[in-house]
Amino acid sequence: MCARYTRTGRKAETVAVRRDRFLAERSLAAYQHLRAAARAADCWETERAAALAALREDTRQERGGRHRGPVLIDALLDDGDLDTAWREAADRADDRQWQRLADLSRETRPADALAVYLRLVELLKGPTGDRVYEQMARLLLDVRSCHRSLGTEDEFTTYLADLRAELKRRRKLITILDRHGL
Repeated sequence: MCARYTRTGRKAETVAVRRDRFLAERSLAAYQHLRAAARAADCWETERAAALAALREDTRQERGGRHRGPVLIDALLDDGDLDTAWREAADRADDRQWQRLADLSRETRPADALAVYLRLVELLKGPTGDRVYEQMARLLLDVRSCHRSLGTEDEFTTYLADLRAELKRRRKLITILDRHGL
């Protein structure tokens, strides 16, 4: 229906259908479709405010998305509204959302991103296996990048040495860290 409305220049109707779908589904995909339709109709700012208000209400009611974290955080990240995403993420975002927020903010907010990466590394100290070790290595590369941006490379060197000493019995992990230059 939306494609037909778009072809015939009925942009307002397209936005209305996308809005209704978003309000019924409250997913990132529905939000993205609403954004595309509203931008084409030059009414995104108004639609965005209403959509974010609905997502904030979902967050207050603790209705998360498919991956547990609130769709609000995903929508803000998708919009590139990182400052608002940082404010909304406190006590709400899941680990996947925190990592994405840190990845997107590493250049502009290295101290905040560093705190996220360090917390995620801590979570990976318990589980074992190649996938976990590879993920830890990628996070440690991000930790190093943040320390470089902050001019605290010596702290990273100490942190990494302590981590390697703590987990020295995990030979596969040490091999993976070596392979990544860590």
